[in-house]
Amino acid sequence: MKVAICGAGRTGHLNAVLFKQNPEVHLSVFTENHLLAQQWAKTSTPWQAFLPDGQALTGRPDYVGSDANTALGDADLIVITQPAHVRSHLLKRIKDSISTTKPVYLGAIPGFCGFDWLAAEHLGAKDNVIIWGLKDVPHIAFELVAGHSVRMGGAKAHLFVGLHRRETSDSAKALRAMLIALYNAPVTLLRDYLEITLTPGNALMHPAMLYGLLGPGAAWEHTPFAEPLCWWSDCPEEGAQLLEQFDAENQALCQAIEARTGIDLSSVKPLREELIEAYGDQIADPQTMFSLLRTNRAYAGIQLPLISNPKGTGWLIDRDSRAFHEDVACGQALLVKLSERLGVPTPAISKTYAWARRYHGALPDALSPVPHDWLEAA
Repeated sequence: MKVAICGAGRTGHLNAVLFKQNPEVHLSVFTENHLLAQQWAKTSTPWQAFLPDGQALTGRPDYVGSDANTALGDADLIVITQPAHVRSHLLKRIKDSISTTKPVYLGAIPGFCGFDWLAAEHLGAKDNVIIWGLKDVPHIAFELVAGHSVRMGGAKAHLFVGLHRRETSDSAKALRAMLIALYNAPVTLLRDYLEITLTPGNALMHPAMLYGLLGPGAAWEHTPFAEPLCWWSDCPEEGAQLLEQFDAENQALCQAIEARTGIDLSSVKPLREELIEAYGDQIADPQTMFSLLRTNRAYAGIQLPLISNPKGTGWLIDRDSRAFHEDVACGQALLVKLSERLGVPTPAISKTYAWARRYHGALPDALSPVPHDWLEAA
């Protein structure tokens, strides 16, 4: 199987090592990180993935570089791990390098922020391209040392994949077999890609925590952090409460779509239920959203994106982080657009989205590709 990963961040590195555990996989990593490509070319040292139990897996990609034809030209499976806000640029960059003579399975991990709509917008004319996405990242990845190692947090017990509505059942079965071979985990095919688009995840979780930490009346609204904090081990109770409001509004969107289209979205469960099912006994106290987030061992040690305060002591939130550019400008923006199209109010999500845009000051708009006829097409 010829696999290409687009993106060499934490998830890209981890998946590269995991995929190379299968001796039948020829793996390319497409990246604009020229230093990483040069490092790969100069040494035969494998990349490492450190597991939660302290053991390490090793694997060396067969190619790392920015030549799209070399990385992608003969790929059977393309896995996009880059954040949502750069995927449009990426698809423009690679579309002419994708084979036209065989089926090519192109997907995103995770597949949120309307990836199916975005990919179809760029690749719709290529009917040999099968568009897919995973509902979640299969594993938490952190502590990346590019070209050397990455640390793996908790693994999902079960993977869920969705395909664009245009794809056939035979394509779905073939994709499922590929993913099982790569991840060595159970894989379930979802009925509709909206089950991924509306799955509660980072577009709800990170903005809620940002507002709880930095929003009006929050402890650090006007004060730098005295020391680095973690997203979840140190999450504020106000953020957890806001996250529950977000989740209720997301469920209201699901119910409205079911009523309007007849699509069964019963698989889109409330966030706390999703997390308990995904992480199981890795959560010490699942009684409330607040206790769940603070005691989930899979989330332990994941730090807030901070930078040193240029005007004094302490730390400030990094406005260049994916929490703003992906989770707000793409993820929350998509939910706001869907709520407007459906006429379903989402006051907590909309309030936080507006606040985050003001707080950041320079987030782009219109990054979420909601087709004008999506309700009718459904």
